[in-house]
Amino acid sequence: MTVPSALERPSGVPRGRRVAARVAVGVAYGLALLPPRRLRAVLGLLSRGAAPAQHTQAKAARDAVISVSLTCLGSQGCLPRSLATVLLCRMWGSWATWCVGARAKPPFGAHAWVEAEGRPVGEDVPDGYLNPLITVRPRRAG
Repeated sequence: MTVPSALERPSGVPRGRRVAARVAVGVAYGLALLPPRRLRAVLGLLSRGAAPAQHTQAKAARDAVISVSLTCLGSQGCLPRSLATVLLCRMWGSWATWCVGARAKPPFGAHAWVEAEGRPVGEDVPDGYLNPLITVRPRRAG
């Protein structure tokens, strides 16, 4: 027996943002293959000199990413989705905090997400539900 389900993509994402999101998603798939230490180092370099992203900017980037990729939209696409979101924010001149960690309450498991202005972007979870283990914050040059 199958259970019907639908993944809802955001509508109204401008064409230019969708093109940039496709590039970010392609790069994110490659980065997702790196070991955690190397991935953190690469993201640390990319975050250098970026301004912190506002929550609305990070949400717009996330919406653009999930509008072009079914993998990123799905429940198992948290790593490429979060990577593509921070990469797209970086293309726009800012950086959202990239986080990898675990859910604190059942169902336990690993998760990757993006935070801006101290709160998760696009994650409908209560405070304290996600515990970060690795974070890459924006770093100003100098």
